[in-house]
Amino acid sequence: MVSSSVEIGHVTSITGSQVRGVLLHPQDAPQAEALSASAQIGSLVKLATSASVAFGLISGLSMPRPNYPLAATDLKMVEIELLGEALSTATGRVRFQRGVSIYPSLGSPILTAGPEDLAELYSKNGDSNVKIGVIRQEASLPAYIGTDEIFGKHFAMLGNSGTGKSCAITAILRAALSQHPKGHVVILDPHDEYSKAFGNAAEVITPDKLQLPYWLLNSEEIVKALCSQEEAAREQEVPILKEAIVAAKNEHPDNKNLYAKITVDTPVPYSLAAMLGKVKAAMGRLNRPEGAQPYLRIISRVESLQRDRRFAFMFSSVMGQDYMEHILGRILRIPVDGKPIAIIPLSGIPSEIVDVVVSLVCRLIFDFALWSDRAEAVPVLLICEEAHRYAPRDPAMGFAPTRRAISRMAKEGRKYGVGIGLVTQRPSEISEAILAQCNTLFAMRLSNEQDQAFVHHALPESALGLIKALPALRTQEAIVTGEGVNFPVIIRFADLADRIRPQSSLLRVSQGWHNDQAQDLVTRTVERWRNHGN
Repeated sequence: MVSSSVEIGHVTSITGSQVRGVLLHPQDAPQAEALSASAQIGSLVKLATSASVAFGLISGLSMPRPNYPLAATDLKMVEIELLGEALSTATGRVRFQRGVSIYPSLGSPILTAGPEDLAELYSKNGDSNVKIGVIRQEASLPAYIGTDEIFGKHFAMLGNSGTGKSCAITAILRAALSQHPKGHVVILDPHDEYSKAFGNAAEVITPDKLQLPYWLLNSEEIVKALCSQEEAAREQEVPILKEAIVAAKNEHPDNKNLYAKITVDTPVPYSLAAMLGKVKAAMGRLNRPEGAQPYLRIISRVESLQRDRRFAFMFSSVMGQDYMEHILGRILRIPVDGKPIAIIPLSGIPSEIVDVVVSLVCRLIFDFALWSDRAEAVPVLLICEEAHRYAPRDPAMGFAPTRRAISRMAKEGRKYGVGIGLVTQRPSEISEAILAQCNTLFAMRLSNEQDQAFVHHALPESALGLIKALPALRTQEAIVTGEGVNFPVIIRFADLADRIRPQSSLLRVSQGWHNDQAQDLVTRTVERWRNHGN
């Protein structure tokens, strides 16, 4: 490791936050080895100004007029994106800040950033921080993130499939919870990856253990679950259903002491049998039998859901009891009881209702924080995998209440102690307005041009030079920018032991096609299919 800064070139042009310069020829540089090693994409350099030291990242390298064959004297250019500066205070101490107020002059030397510079720039961010890996430019230096900034002000993890997003989330959460064991984290896990990663520290709420009674659903969610998908039929069914639900809620004995007026959105229990009774009674009052079709569709749909074991977690006959406190406590981990993480695997939930479940969970988390006494409120973090499915960029896609629930958390959550972590492999398909609320971005390898362009718009101006490194990042590496770090930086996440690595959804052909499988594999699969698929 180089012990001090080395001059590698000098400034030839300055445009806004971008500086261009000429690299020294190897024979002219004090240390040719340092010149070669330091002039790389993503390397940190510094430039002296009249009253400060500016810092920047190398974002481009070029040879405008190369000879053939190449000669040592060929002109080599460097492009630098300025990030911040170090200012001397009245006490003589150096203060680092983002942005540049004093620019270098033409001809100023370009210097490598020494280990002491890197250590100072990427030191601990505030009082509350955790180590999640190392700085790629200098592997001996730890990479820290600020927990208050990351979890309290939202973050996004972006990257292609296979780049290590799930492992990165695991590394971040394990590091944070090692210091804050009484945390409150909820993970929406579409592929059942995280159960293995946290072991006994997680409450895994599988569909057979999940309890989300139908009476917790608001009007939009219950309409999605019980009404027809065709618009014309749905418009006929909605008023019938809402009227029956309100009547059933008012008749439930647990609701007699409520002071507020009960609406279809009030989260109080009611009996499905009572609700169906109201529908049938209303149908019996019809003057014309041909008008009974919307009533019959509702009755048929409810009875079908009650018979289907896949929907037992929501539409079982025992769901009419009031145990909202138990449900919220289990999901939010209050009390923690040694398990600060609640994992909700979504793979076993029927596809036709998974959007409703995500909407409900998001809404419950936010509404609990909203109605909590501010003096007693507990910060909660929601990790939303495959976020582009639930908060799509196109408002016409997905389930609108789910999108609104996540949007509300993104816009207002920080005021009530609710943070979100959005994880996606397709950032160009996620709502730009929601992603813009994430104050810290982890950008892993992205090869799709649309995704790169989207991240380009999302990154702050000081980090735009790093966008060129996105396709070349290795697995476990990420560009980190925002309030969670002092300056934009490329980090390598900490390695995880096999026993705590998330379960990969990738089946290796080289292993799966190596040995023949016995017939009992088919037998076991059919048994699981029949027992849990219907």
